[in-house]
This record gives sequence, structure tokens and C-alpha cells, in this order.
Amino acid sequence: MAPAAMTFAQSLSDAQPVPFWLEDPGKPGALPALTGDERTDLLVVGGGYSGLWTALLAKERDPGRDVVLIEGREVGWAASGRNGGFCAASLTHGLGNGLARWPEELAQLEELGARNLDAIEDTVARYGIDCDFERTGEIDVATEPHQLDDLREMHEEASRLGFTGLELLDADAVRAEVDSPTFLGGLWDRRGVAMLHPAKLAWGLKQACTDLGVRIYENTRGLELSASGAGMAVRTPYGRVFARRVALGTNVFPSLVRRVRSYTVPVYDYALMTEPLSPAQLASIGWKRRQGLGDSANQFHYFRITADQRILWGGYDAIYPYGGKVSAEMDHRPETYLKLASHFFHYFPQLEGLRFSHAWGGAIDTCSRFSAFYGSAHGGKVAYAAGFTGLGVGATRFGADVMLDLLAGEESERTRLKMVRTKPLPFPPEPVAWAGIGLTKWALARADARGGRRNLWLKAMDRLGLGFDS
Repeated sequence: MAPAAMTFAQSLSDAQPVPFWLEDPGKPGALPALTGDERTDLLVVGGGYSGLWTALLAKERDPGRDVVLIEGREVGWAASGRNGGFCAASLTHGLGNGLARWPEELAQLEELGARNLDAIEDTVARYGIDCDFERTGEIDVATEPHQLDDLREMHEEASRLGFTGLELLDADAVRAEVDSPTFLGGLWDRRGVAMLHPAKLAWGLKQACTDLGVRIYENTRGLELSASGAGMAVRTPYGRVFARRVALGTNVFPSLVRRVRSYTVPVYDYALMTEPLSPAQLASIGWKRRQGLGDSANQFHYFRITADQRILWGGYDAIYPYGGKVSAEMDHRPETYLKLASHFFHYFPQLEGLRFSHAWGGAIDTCSRFSAFYGSAHGGKVAYAAGFTGLGVGATRFGADVMLDLLAGEESERTRLKMVRTKPLPFPPEPVAWAGIGLTKWALARADARGGRRNLWLKAMDRLGLGFDS
């Protein structure tokens, strides 16, 4: 191992292979599993953000509605408790993706997204959820000249469409916010993103749900969905739940509606957390306003600072397992941790000697259009939302509202959206999916290395509206 690589490896020597967020001493104990049968008005399957928001909003809409939520392990243990804590207003995985796919309704989607983020902030305050919620915004930074050109074009397009709140920063301005010698400029969304502690948000939503009377059963996996009289039934390991309506918030895990499964694939994303920065280390990089950051490459990094002055550094590698199998063996990838560590010190050489305290990974549900899709099954008695593609901290609340609208059989401003009424293209079966995703990843990396120039494969994917992301 070269000396530089040895230094990067040494920075990882104390890193615990567990998600930093889930080690918080405030983690609540698990609720008992379901044993026997239950009957309810609404069954929610999945105890991540999708399921928790659905249960909470269902009770807020109708306090008399009986709601049961089942979770295969513990609330928030998967993507909802492992992510970077970027809570974005965007429902379309960014303005660019929304403009490319739904230009005619983008203004409405942006308004709905802003209202959704405001509602999350209000919910956190009303229920006293202590999740380090900070409306700091996010800066997309350019580290290559062509990325700076892309950010300028996006700022001009947003201004032409009348979208405010985006501020274009030159190199001096962005480095005055966060000082990295790699930063050439940035685009700061001042109000459209909040930073938070993701696991504490999940645990706070769990408490709010139980306070409103939702019955939550943990370590209770939904195994099979079937019709039962005028309603539905879900079989679990030790019993069944009979419900008038069912909302599925299982996301990366195989849907109980089989035809939905081909629309998503799991992508493994990885992150590091540093030890707390000293006052001198913090002063060397600035970062006084605590914004989230992400670079503008196809293989991108996302990074933010925590309440106790650590830096979370994640992204870049997006690993697809052959066959789309979700496996705990994929949750850790030392070669990716080493790569991330080397990139971190390239971005922040003034932090040489800083060590990482935690290293972890996990699966994200990705769909080919990069943003969530929605639908119903079994004659409208079952609804689902999935495919959030790494931007679900905020958008899952919107998805919960959509599922409840669909289950109520109501037409709303949400269900009238083309984004809600249409589906992404499904992924092909193996081995075509493996080959196609591998070729796409190679082409994206090549575009990063060639000034952003997209080859014929990527141009064809663009025309078809297909993609691969995390």
C-alpha cells in the first residue's frame, strides 16, 4: 500500500461499522411484535418515513380512524435512519430532473414541495420532535469548469421560470461559506433544504403516531397480501392483520404488490462520519452557516456538518448487487470507505489528521426516473409509493399524502399531477439489468473525466428518460 493510501487507511482505524445516527443514546426500545390477529381501518406496512408519515397524516385527517403499522425490524433502522439527513423540498430529485420530465407542471410541483417542507418543519415543532432540524439550505458546488457552466445554466433557467431563492456563488463566495481549494463556484438553495438528524426524526414520528393512538408492531414483517371479504389481509410471522385499506411503504424491500417490483432496484450508498472537529479545525474550513453541500459530478459526494461539529461525507460509489438482492453483507465495503477517505482529504487538506468515527452503508430504492412513483392495486384498496432514489427524507411525506388520497378515492391537486399518474420505465430482467447498469455507471464516470461530455449510450438513455442514480 502506498504511503498516502496508508494515511487514509489510518484515518479509518477507529471507525465503527455502524450508522452514526442509530447509536444515539436516545434510541427508543422496540415495541412488541404482533402475535395473533388484528383488525383495523388502515394498515400501514413499513416503519420508515413513508409508513410513519402515512400513519401520522391518516390520524390527523381523521382522528377516529383506527390505524395499525407493522415494521419488519425496528422503526427507522434502514434508509430512514442511515441517510445523510438532507430534507429537501424538491419532489422531482432536483429542478433539472423536474424540468426535463414534467416542465408543464414544474411550477406546481415546486410549490407543493415548498409547502411540504414547511409542513415538515411545522410537524417537528408541533410534536416537539428533537431532530436537530435546521433550515440551512444546500450548496451545489462545482469542482470542475464544466460543472460551473452547468450551475450557471441552471441558475439562468430557474430565473427565467421565476423561481427565486437560488444564489449563484463564484469561487471566492463559495469558499467564504465553506473553504475547500477544490471549489470553483456554487449554487445555493437558501430555503429549499433543511438539515436534520434522520434517526431522531423517525423516532419522533413514531412517538407522535403512538400518542395519536396508532398501534405499532415492530419485528413484524408483512409476508403476503391477499383479498379478504370487502378488505385486505396481510399475513405476518405470528398472525394476520385484516384491514379495509392498506398503504405500502416498503420502498427498497420487495413490494407485496408483485407487479411493482420491476420498477425499482436497490443501490448501495456509503458514508463516513468524522470525529468532532476542534475549534481550530472548524475555523480552518469556515462552514459557519452549516449548509448541506453536494458536488456536481455524476459520481457525486454529499456532505454536511452535524450538531456536535462532525462532518458526514458520503456518496460517490453507487453499487448495484447482481439480481437486485438486498443483503446485510453489502452494508459495508472497505474499498469504498478507503476511496471516500482519500476524496475527503483531497477536498479538505487542512483537516489532515482528522479521523473517522463511523463508516456504514445501506440500500436505497432507485427507479429509472430518479423520483418517486405512486399507484394503487386491488381495486383501490391498496396504495404504494416507492422509488425515492436517495431523496426521500422530505418527499416521503408528500408520498404519504398521495397514498391517502388514492385510498380515499379522492381526486386532489396531487393525484391530478402527471408525475403521480405515470410510472417510470421498469428495469429489465437479469442479466440485462446488470449489464445495462454497469455500462451506465462506466459511461457516467467517463463523462466526469471528459468535461461532462456524454457519450452515445448516455444520450440514448436521456432520450428514453432512463437513468441510474443514488
